[in-house]
Amino acid sequence: MPATRERRYPHTPDYAVPPGATLQETIDALGMDQKELADRTGLDKKTINQIIKGAHSLSQQTAIKLERATGVPARMWNNLEMQYRERLARQQDHRRLQSELQWLKTIPVRVLQERGVIPKTSDKVSLLRLVLSFFGVSNTPEWQNYWLGTFACRFRRSRAFEMKPGALATWIRLGEIEAQRIQCAPYNESRFRAALKEIRGLTGELPQVWQPRMVELCAGAGVALTFLKEIKGCPVSGVARWITPDRAYVQLSLRHKSDDHFWFSFFHEAGHILKDPKKTVFIDDDSTDDESEGRANKFATDFLIPPSHCERLRFLSDKDDIRRFARQIRIAPGIVVGQMQRRGIIPYSRGNDLKRRLVWADDSK
Repeated sequence: MPATRERRYPHTPDYAVPPGATLQETIDALGMDQKELADRTGLDKKTINQIIKGAHSLSQQTAIKLERATGVPARMWNNLEMQYRERLARQQDHRRLQSELQWLKTIPVRVLQERGVIPKTSDKVSLLRLVLSFFGVSNTPEWQNYWLGTFACRFRRSRAFEMKPGALATWIRLGEIEAQRIQCAPYNESRFRAALKEIRGLTGELPQVWQPRMVELCAGAGVALTFLKEIKGCPVSGVARWITPDRAYVQLSLRHKSDDHFWFSFFHEAGHILKDPKKTVFIDDDSTDDESEGRANKFATDFLIPPSHCERLRFLSDKDDIRRFARQIRIAPGIVVGQMQRRGIIPYSRGNDLKRRLVWADDSK
């Protein structure tokens, strides 16, 4: 086993040896019995007997007394006691986790393994520990409490959350971890608005141009931007939330695989960051059932195609007109098509060849 693997997943014995076993060996070597040890330490014989059997904990004060009576340093007795109690606790934890294995079926574990987030293992309890560590929670009840209780209360009503909470939680957690790696300046609204204007001008570029620049611009304004591949059972285009009071976070997928939907989702999430309370988490699953979603939709619509240009959309009769209009307002033609479809100016079956299809790099090979 490589050394790095050993450090990350150290071997933990499945047995626990009380410090009393070492104490018995020590007094045997000294030719001392339990009664003599009791007399030398001022502890009663029953307490000595219980310590040796592991039925009584060994306190720091007792460790000092044993040091003076046996010559063995108190720190060794303290370490033995600490290791013993930890191993007892781990044995208890192991038994409890065995009763919680069914929960793993609600989590897309294979996705986490395929993406290299957790290693493959045939030991179900070890796998459960790895998944709990990925989510940053101690056990499955705490996962339920955080994701389906306290944390879920901060989500807006979402069809995706109701359908596959395990998949949604996994996708969001992957984004959280990715966002933590991004160095961000403190949030500044004016810088973020300026960043959005520059990003809008990048919509006609190729992904290899706009993707790194988007991340850079957003980070400079205090917004961590991540792109995370979709997970089955989690039909979500984006998430907007605040990690800290001075750091926001936007997570995007490539749901629907077209540039018009992607850019609308990005500016929709940006609208949440700019206009909604910091304590709310927003999940974009195409629902429009509350006021905040309506505001975010309007922000995205107006930012992509300013209201002063909207009337002209009705007079774009063919693809050449759409391309010319897109060049004039410095935006991708696919976005223009998407907006015309949303407004009912053209049917959803028309103009789609002007949209740019977006795919993940590992899907394009």
